[in-house]
Amino acid sequence: MHIKQLIFAGFLPLFLFSCVSTKKFKDSQAKYNELNREYNALAKNCDSNLTALKAKGVLDDSTIDDLNRQIASLKGNNNQALEQLQNLSVITGAQAASIKRSMDSLGAKDSYIHNLESALARKDSMNATLVQNLKGVIGNLNDKDINVKIDKGVIYIDISDKLLFKSGSYDVTEQAKTVLGKVALVLKNQPDIEFMVEGHTDNKPFSRGLLLDNWDLSVKRATSVVRILEHKYGLPATRISASGRGEYLPVASNDTEEGRAENRRTRIIILPQLDQFFKLLEKK
Repeated sequence: MHIKQLIFAGFLPLFLFSCVSTKKFKDSQAKYNELNREYNALAKNCDSNLTALKAKGVLDDSTIDDLNRQIASLKGNNNQALEQLQNLSVITGAQAASIKRSMDSLGAKDSYIHNLESALARKDSMNATLVQNLKGVIGNLNDKDINVKIDKGVIYIDISDKLLFKSGSYDVTEQAKTVLGKVALVLKNQPDIEFMVEGHTDNKPFSRGLLLDNWDLSVKRATSVVRILEHKYGLPATRISASGRGEYLPVASNDTEEGRAENRRTRIIILPQLDQFFKLLEKK
């Protein structure tokens, strides 16, 4: 009887330890599964949001790479802690705190990306309204000589040189002044925006008087339009810049007359205001 009692007393701690270990294992396993599901959902959401923002042109490659490196670091930390949890079936206070910090950081980045998307949506909405206003005042939306569009959040107004100038000249025609007046009317009602006027030519060599080549012609045409917008229609010069791109940014082939006609154009670019965008981002 004494021997049986001793044997029972020897096995009792092992039995109790086994029960406690099993309970800890189940609790830890449940905690691991919950954390892993939450983490995977956040990581997937971040990845998809970053891809969407890059496609819309909001974030450049370097910013995307930096965010991806930070997310990859978080993934590595989380995976290491979670693997330890799964393998040992025990999570220490320090590991739990580390996982929580990683989760909070990843959640903050996801929230930041959501705010970016929201601000982008508001900016796109304002740009769409501006484009509709421009198309409305210009009139005939099917006119091939005037084209208003949005590309990657930037508004472009393309006006063919056939409408603006006579061949080889940089003097703005009277008909073109009327069109520029309509455009200026909309731009004056947007005091926070700045814009650039770009001159473009085809690739046929040009030289006349003081104009040495297509570079000169494109610049003179851009500055002629700028002067009309400033002097005749009162747009502040501080909001305008002019540039000439010559023949080096074609939109069509220069092998045909139709293509060369498309390339001879003046483009007004509504410049994106990053400070205004980040003000939108601050709004909740």
